[in-house]
Amino acid sequence: MTPQEVVERALALPGADDRVVIVDEDTTANLRFAGNTLTTNGVARGSRLTVVSIAGSGTGVVSRSGVTPDQIADVVGAADRAARDAQPSEDARPLVAGEAAADWDRPAEETSIAVFRDLAPALGEAFAAAEAGGRRLYGFAEHLVNSVFVGTSTGLRRRHDQPTGRLELNAKSPDMTRSAWVGAATRDFTDVDIAALDATLAQRLEWAKRRIDLAPGRYETLLPPGAVADLMIYLYWSAGARDAFDGRTVFSKPGGGTRVGEELAKLPIDLSSDPGRAGIECGGFTVAHASSRESSVFDNGFSLGPTKWIADGKLANLIQTRHSAEVTGLAETPAIDNLIMEGPAGGRSLEEMIAATERGLLLTCLWYIREVDPQTLLLTGLTRDGVYLVENGEVTGEVNNFRFNESPVDLLGRVTEVGAASQTLPREWNDYFTRTIMPPLRVPDFNMSTVSQAN
Repeated sequence: MTPQEVVERALALPGADDRVVIVDEDTTANLRFAGNTLTTNGVARGSRLTVVSIAGSGTGVVSRSGVTPDQIADVVGAADRAARDAQPSEDARPLVAGEAAADWDRPAEETSIAVFRDLAPALGEAFAAAEAGGRRLYGFAEHLVNSVFVGTSTGLRRRHDQPTGRLELNAKSPDMTRSAWVGAATRDFTDVDIAALDATLAQRLEWAKRRIDLAPGRYETLLPPGAVADLMIYLYWSAGARDAFDGRTVFSKPGGGTRVGEELAKLPIDLSSDPGRAGIECGGFTVAHASSRESSVFDNGFSLGPTKWIADGKLANLIQTRHSAEVTGLAETPAIDNLIMEGPAGGRSLEEMIAATERGLLLTCLWYIREVDPQTLLLTGLTRDGVYLVENGEVTGEVNNFRFNESPVDLLGRVTEVGAASQTLPREWNDYFTRTIMPPLRVPDFNMSTVSQAN
């Protein structure tokens, strides 16, 4: 039975006033390697049926994996019963109206191990080069294709096919005392340059041959795009309008309301999302498997477009459902599955920023990021796999790891340079969020609060 047929069968069953049916079809291919050798590869498949039933003002949601045709009625029945037993839904709104999209009947897309046909030989060459250079490469490549089908009792039928690829490479010296990491985000691996990534790792391991111990403190610091992505993703996840309106977050206005319209950055920084942005394309409509303070099952199928979260340094929008938009009086701006940060035109590359640094630190990635204070969005975490000292425009050695304490919101107000933005892979959050375009940043006083013993 096709996903479209599952949607139609579930919608046709009696028992609820209205219904939303979501079918997710997933295929995943992966390669894993360690010590300059491929270790495993494989392909996995999965499917999930989610039924949202609406009875009066009550809502019931049931989601199950691997549902067979004869089990569809059971899932629908369970959702209907949950709706009848539920308390009134605060976010209840008329379902999004619509019709069948032109591509509704097209089969679900899939991936396979063939997606690595160019990557695998390139990895083999990198393994040989690493072996000759005294390095050990570890890591994995993963490609996921999710096809989602959304149908409602109001006639809406929408679908989206989302490819998501990521590659992580970790290089270590033979004695395991030096380590470096790089990552890449991609849609299909045709744009991943393994040789260039390995060359970056080799350079960083060479830098790490000289070790310099530094005390904790505030240092001028260059954050590469991947580290910036990890910080901005947390800011984005914390930008729920309802929580801000209720006084719970850094985006809450003292005395009530939100900080929309306030200046967050002195430089003309934009933070935005755009479903059609080349290289990080994502779904153009809302898919909500459950309601929360930032999403609503009643918004399934709601069309998404380019959205500015921060515009010219000012807070422009927060993540909204149709319900929260009515509460806050702000625009309907649901979450979008990509994130873009850009500064003034003509920004320098990270390499050019290094060359212009008299003395400072170069991070490579952040790790184990956790929230300390939601009212300021103070985060703590660790540096990992390489912090380097820059002196007179050159990297002169590796320094010890640190624990940092920083708020990405406060940091925006202290940034002194925004480099050229490029597609990147976050280190901490790439299990959940991979579609980012970020610039390198120069922060004059990044807070390295304590020395970390982590290697």
